[in-house]
Amino acid sequence: MHQPIMLKQQIGGAIRLFRPELPTAAGVCVVIGEILALGTLPPLPTLVLGFLCVFLLSGSALITNDYFDLEVDKINAPQRPLPSGAVSPRTVMILGILTALIGLLAALSISPLAFVFSLIIWVMGFLYNWRLKAAGIWGNLIVSASVAATFVLGGLAVGQVWHRTVWVFGLIVFFFDLAEEIAGDAMDAEGDRQRASKSIAIMYGKPTALRLSGLLFGLVIALTLLLIAWGDASLRYWLILPLMDVTILYFVGKLLRSQTSAEGRQSMRGLYLSASLGLVAFLISLFFA
Repeated sequence: MHQPIMLKQQIGGAIRLFRPELPTAAGVCVVIGEILALGTLPPLPTLVLGFLCVFLLSGSALITNDYFDLEVDKINAPQRPLPSGAVSPRTVMILGILTALIGLLAALSISPLAFVFSLIIWVMGFLYNWRLKAAGIWGNLIVSASVAATFVLGGLAVGQVWHRTVWVFGLIVFFFDLAEEIAGDAMDAEGDRQRASKSIAIMYGKPTALRLSGLLFGLVIALTLLLIAWGDASLRYWLILPLMDVTILYFVGKLLRSQTSAEGRQSMRGLYLSASLGLVAFLISLFFA
């Protein structure tokens, strides 16, 4: 009786380690990059391989993150699969390596260049989990670059690695995520002091971090305007763009005026929803121009 129960616990723990919703979002970003480059849906094999590649590499990064955070999670999140004993450290590393290898194999099936690019993404995530999580702006830059790279990989997968729209979207995502990372560190400043973090909020103060985050969100708005200036979007997107940008400005204002971490995080959720609206609007404009 005990063996099936233990096996069920390990399977459940492995699924919780993987956190499927996050790798799924990363895989969708690759597909969006493919659509942006082609202006339509990619061939099904390319779509599946691109999604699978980043889905697995993202899952591997999340799994290895739990391995390196074991001692911290014993205190802060003892219910997580590893500190709770649902899975062993050895199992975690095997899962992390296995998912990375399958993800890289999917990338190799796309092209040798996609393999090299995906390997770089995975190495960046591993270095972040291992050494750079508390390195302040350097850690922020690695996370943001990794997220933006999913769009570029989408363009690469369909043979359009230098497609202008893909790179503009990659830059938009890079600066948006960087702004969120810096603002998030400002919200977590008290806890981060306990692990000797070198975040901008700790090194230069929370107001400075939030002002820098606000400037980066402003740069995001400027980049969205490039899509209109270059004619890479239809009238439908142009009509929705002011609504998105005004909404971003509204929540940036709330973020800068926030007095508590709860208020700040509420503003960040609003910013995320605003950006999601803009992305959906742009995709609709491609199919219904």
